[in-house]
Amino acid sequence: MHNIFKTNESPIIIAGPCSVESLSQMRQVIQALPHNEVAWIRGGIWKPRTRPGGFEGKGKEALQWISDLKREFPALRFCTEVAQPEHVELCLQHGVDAVWIGSRTTGNPFSVGEICNALQNTHLPVLVKNPMTPDINLWIGAIERVSKAGIESVAAVHRGFSLYNNLGYRNNPLWEVPIELKRQLPDLPLLCDPSHIGGKRELLHQLMQTAMDLHFDGLMIEVHPSPDSALTDADQQLTPEDFFAILKKLSFRKDSESTPFELKHLREQIDLIDAQLIHLLSERLETSKKIAEVKGQNNMAVYQPKRWEEVLERKLALAQEHGIDPSFVKDLYEKIHAESVKVQLSKD
Repeated sequence: MHNIFKTNESPIIIAGPCSVESLSQMRQVIQALPHNEVAWIRGGIWKPRTRPGGFEGKGKEALQWISDLKREFPALRFCTEVAQPEHVELCLQHGVDAVWIGSRTTGNPFSVGEICNALQNTHLPVLVKNPMTPDINLWIGAIERVSKAGIESVAAVHRGFSLYNNLGYRNNPLWEVPIELKRQLPDLPLLCDPSHIGGKRELLHQLMQTAMDLHFDGLMIEVHPSPDSALTDADQQLTPEDFFAILKKLSFRKDSESTPFELKHLREQIDLIDAQLIHLLSERLETSKKIAEVKGQNNMAVYQPKRWEEVLERKLALAQEHGIDPSFVKDLYEKIHAESVKVQLSKD
């Protein structure tokens, strides 16, 4: 069976409201969306809330609305989130075309296992969102459990990570994590959920374009007929008009069988620079070993906080001079410093 989330043509676009609030709301969204570009409709039936008291979804009643809309719009496919085995069973009864496992659930192997037991041999397509924390093994583990349940149409969805510093986003994108996922699972379709990464609609265009530049296979966007009155995630939902306007502005990158000579030359330069960086890092670590010997001879502590703060301050100033993001240099040097300390503490 072919993975329905795989396409060699234009990216898969999944759009719809955060929550299914009423039959008329869903019909209004669907009628306003460009069906030639949006073949999948999303909508939350059960809404996991961080704190009690908020709107938790319409449940089974909303599934009946989905059934009605499937008859009204037979060319469209519908998907929703599941968090319990009974959610899967109800979705199957009402003809839902695909389900996704949400971020909170992905991080719990017991919950994923229970859902996979309900999915066993159903062939129901499944999207797996990343866990709340940037643990790629948890993400891969959930994907593997779904595949072992006999599901052939599986895709991953990147929706960002909940960290102490989210850099102005609702969830920190940490693009390196989905890139690593793609490296480890190159045949797995990978979609981006910019709505949950951004948390604010003004960030969505930039996030959608970044995902396309990184060669994601599709997008999952929250679209509501009246976002400001939405019962959930009002700030991150787009009107159908704004969604369509952004969609028209996006540049969709394609693979090329023939690499331009200039690009090939520039890539060779990057490879050379990378080799030089590795060589220099090796030299730096060898110097750290020598420093450890001198410190040992003089009964000095390996970690010198004042010296480290001075070094880091100089590096950040240098980064600023060269137009490099200081936060990037800070992250890089913290990793280099940690490795240097590790080398100095080594007994070998």
